[in-house]
Amino acid sequence: MRKKVTVVGAGNVGATTAHRLADKQLADVVLIDILEGIPQGKGLDLLEAGPIEGYDCRVRGTNDYADTANSDLVVMTAGFPRKPGMSRDDLLKANFDVVKGTIEKVVKHSPDCILIVVTNPLDAMAQTALKVSGFSRNRVIGMAGILDTARYRTFIAEALNVSVQNVQGFVLGGHGDTMVPVPRYTTVAGIPVAELMPKDKLDAIIERTRKGGGEIVALLKAGSAYYAPSAAVVEMVDAIFNDRKKVLPCAAYLEGEYGIKGLFVGVPVKLGAKGIEQIIEIKLTAEEKAALDKSAASVKELVQIVGV
Repeated sequence: MRKKVTVVGAGNVGATTAHRLADKQLADVVLIDILEGIPQGKGLDLLEAGPIEGYDCRVRGTNDYADTANSDLVVMTAGFPRKPGMSRDDLLKANFDVVKGTIEKVVKHSPDCILIVVTNPLDAMAQTALKVSGFSRNRVIGMAGILDTARYRTFIAEALNVSVQNVQGFVLGGHGDTMVPVPRYTTVAGIPVAELMPKDKLDAIIERTRKGGGEIVALLKAGSAYYAPSAAVVEMVDAIFNDRKKVLPCAAYLEGEYGIKGLFVGVPVKLGAKGIEQIIEIKLTAEEKAALDKSAASVKELVQIVGV
């Protein structure tokens, strides 16, 4: 029997996530949105691609949370994009209401699911989902680190003219300008990146990584990234459904790890059938730890505004 995934939000991130899930035959997919006709139309279109692409996964769109019942995993992409003139606090409060209301409905129909949160501000919205759902921390995961790391790896591979598959590394911290790429743990086919690239060039790549989402927003002028974010979500789903025990950077609720307590922060975790099966603590230098603490402090500010 195939797994069932509900994707909340039929916009670009949600619909592209549904597309990738079906293409990889990972699950039957329910695409849900408050807009009538949009999830139904996109769901039917994806279903009709099945005979051409060769997948038998069922894809359906709906406005009714009853159709999401007994989902094994729920991906939360719904929310408002930040618009000109909207402060970070305005966005936070608007999306807090969306996430709170949605998670309440999701949990009612799928009390045993795993939650992957994509809605921004990511870390605060993941914390909202944890508190509202009442789930254990292994079942609520924020998608950020994989995306940020993918951008970091892309820029390094581009600069060195090597395969992206040769570049390994990860980004810690909150999903924003204070994220913490860690060059000391970054390698190219096992070779430390510092041996292949001057520090100023690597520093420029780190800065570009921190502003990676904004770079795409500026180019699109309306909307934000969705191809890479949806790919990141599907890598997480694949790791969970296939019990891969894959070590990936994700936003996890820390209870003392890295000296941080009571916040979602991006760290390496082991993803398997139970969700987060282990939070992996790596040794950080004083400078790296200070950068991570600064990132966590920016997350704490957001969390305090919405009181979660």
